[in-house]
Amino acid sequence: MSANVTVAIVGRPNVGKSTLFNRLVGRKIAIVDDTPGVTRDRREGLGRIGDLTFTLVDTAGYEDANDDSLEARMRRQTEMAIAEADVILFMIDARAGLTPTDEHFSRLLRKADKEIHVIGNKAEGRAAEAGLVEAYALGFGEAIPLSAEHGLGLADLYSIISQAVDKADEAKAAAAEAEFDYDMVQKPAVDVDVNEDEGEDLAGDTAPMRWNPNRYLNVAIVGRPNAGKSTLINRMVGEERLLTGPEAGITRDSIMVPWEWEGRVINLVDTAGIRRKSRVQKKLEKLSVSDSLRSIQYAEVVVLLLDATIPFEKQDLALADLVEREGRAMVIAVNKWDLIEDKNAKILELRAECERLLPQLRGIPLVTMSGLQGRNIDKLMKAIFEIERTWNVKIRTAKLNRWLAAMTEHHPPPAVSGRRLKLRYMTQAKTRPPSFIVFASRPDALPKAYQRYIVNGLREDFNLPGTPIRLWVRGGKNPYVDDDGK
Repeated sequence: MSANVTVAIVGRPNVGKSTLFNRLVGRKIAIVDDTPGVTRDRREGLGRIGDLTFTLVDTAGYEDANDDSLEARMRRQTEMAIAEADVILFMIDARAGLTPTDEHFSRLLRKADKEIHVIGNKAEGRAAEAGLVEAYALGFGEAIPLSAEHGLGLADLYSIISQAVDKADEAKAAAAEAEFDYDMVQKPAVDVDVNEDEGEDLAGDTAPMRWNPNRYLNVAIVGRPNAGKSTLINRMVGEERLLTGPEAGITRDSIMVPWEWEGRVINLVDTAGIRRKSRVQKKLEKLSVSDSLRSIQYAEVVVLLLDATIPFEKQDLALADLVEREGRAMVIAVNKWDLIEDKNAKILELRAECERLLPQLRGIPLVTMSGLQGRNIDKLMKAIFEIERTWNVKIRTAKLNRWLAAMTEHHPPPAVSGRRLKLRYMTQAKTRPPSFIVFASRPDALPKAYQRYIVNGLREDFNLPGTPIRLWVRGGKNPYVDDDGK
């Protein structure tokens, strides 16, 4: 049983909101640590209890701040989550009892005119009994005893959310009945042509394999701290969805933000800024970096965001190399382009540096933009779609072998230990990224330089700029040739 019901978990810092969020979504996707204030952005996930599914929102710990400090901006993110929620789970620490912050927060929640339930977390053992009694003073009725760490008290949560689901179903049914046009019942059905092909067929010798350009696309935005990743995503989606500010390292969790561009759903993933490993000392930053690296592994396209004022730092190159080794499609976006005065000279310099420093990704798309002003977002999306298309390309085997014969004729494999190597056959094993197998007479002896020669030829002759290319050399005979050579 499911409905479009949004449940927000709110409360002061360090009461266990992210722990409950992870338990209900069934994965440890929100960073959890004993340090207060770990969560900063609001994170959404699909919550489940029994047969119920619902949208679950984890929020930053509420702190009273009236200026434009980081805490005040975090509080505004929580207030947005409250405004969008159908049910609010107001979590307190049952062992610590009520605090002035809890009481102040409860007064603000009453103004929200929402369905509010108090959750007394860390309620295992007798130490929590006094705090659960104190919760009556908040004015929301009896607190639900719960242990997010150990999964106790979920049955009471099920009862609360199931009632909200029933109300949502009733409201949806009433709205559908009110909008139903009874005159349409007498009208004949209209035949609709349905295109059953999931993928697009490309002309020529290349074609995508199992690629549907209408499916959703996971795009991770990565880069060094303060490169403007959260600002860019906010500009793309048209709202202050993510916490931003002048401070470096604001983002901690990797936050996925669904967005639609030209009729296609794009899952934008904001990640924490990644510094050099030697500078990452604190445990919390290590958790954030690990979360960012995991986002790269699950993305299909990675946007490496550079700061135009200090591009191609050592850490930028390390991130680009990591994305290439993971086999993800990548676009380089040079942000803060509005700060550059001589733009023509700078773009020539950037392209030359890109070709020199990233030879393994020759031809990678490079887009200049301003996330703050929203400039060239359309060019960024065009580059993303183009690199995704290249990442999904499938080259026909017959074409590959004709090409391999021409390549070896132009530049034959070298002789090793007095014996010349033979490349007998080539095929594409998979896409995403394009991966090829070459069958050779002595696979272990084929020099790395000749393998690079083949990869560079593939990239140039089959128009595969910027995408990682995998090449495996195997022993064996051409499967289409008999043992007698015919």
